[in-house]
Amino acid sequence: MGYKAKFRVWRGESGEGRLEDFTVEVNEGEVVLDIIHRLQATQAPDLAVRWNCKAGKCGSCSMEINGKPRLGCMTRMSTFTEDETITVTPLRTFPVIKDLVCDVSFNYEKAREIPSFTPPTDVKPGEYRMQQVDVQRSQEFRKCIECFLCQNVCHVIRDHEENKPAFAGPRFFIRIAELDMHPYDVRDRRPQAAQEEHGLGYCNITKCCTEVCPEHIKITDNAIIPMKERAVDRKYDPLVWLGSKIFKRPS
Repeated sequence: MGYKAKFRVWRGESGEGRLEDFTVEVNEGEVVLDIIHRLQATQAPDLAVRWNCKAGKCGSCSMEINGKPRLGCMTRMSTFTEDETITVTPLRTFPVIKDLVCDVSFNYEKAREIPSFTPPTDVKPGEYRMQQVDVQRSQEFRKCIECFLCQNVCHVIRDHEENKPAFAGPRFFIRIAELDMHPYDVRDRRPQAAQEEHGLGYCNITKCCTEVCPEHIKITDNAIIPMKERAVDRKYDPLVWLGSKIFKRPS
C-alpha cells in the first residue's frame, strides 16, 4: 500500500536557492531516488539530479538526506516514518550547479596530482605475480565508487575552504595507500608524499569519512592511520635516520 510523503527539496542555482515543499506518492520498496524521479515526472520537470546505475555502484546520486550524506539509490523510504518530512539537499562541500547537482571537479583535480602506478622496468606486463595476501590488502580500497561522500563530510574540506589547495582528502588517501601496498609499485616515499604534498597531517582521524562510506571501507583504520605511522617512522625513527646518513638515502 502506498502513502503520501512530505519532501523538502533544495531548488536553486550557483549556491542561491531555497527549499521547496512537495507531497508525493511513495510505494512499497522504493528508495529516495525513486521519489526524486517521481517528482521530476509529475511536479518538477526541471529538477536536476545526477544518477546513473541506481544500484549503489556508480556513486552518482550522492546527496544529503536529512542532513546526512548518502546515496539516493541506497536510502530506502522504509527507514523513515510516514509522517516524517524528508529533506533532500546537495552535497554541502562542493559548489552547486543546479538543484541537487554539484560541481565535484575538485576531486578530479586532486586525482591528477597523485602519481600513477609505477611498475618496475625489468618486469613486462603479463609477468606480474602477486601473492593472494597482497591482493587482499589493497582490494578493500579498490571498492571505492567515487561517490565523494567521504570528501563531502570531511571537515578539513567542508569547513575550511582555504585547506582545499593543500588537502587531497580521504578518497585519495586510500588511493595512495593502495599504491603503497602494491608489491610492484616502485615509486618510493608515497606515505611521505601524502604527508608533505597532499595534506595527510591535516587529518585528525575523526572517522567521519569511514562512517558515511557506502562500501564500508575502513578509510581511517586501514589507510590513513597506517600511512601516518609510516610517514612518522621514516621522518623521526632514529635508526632510519642513521641508516639514511650511512647509506646516503633520503629519509
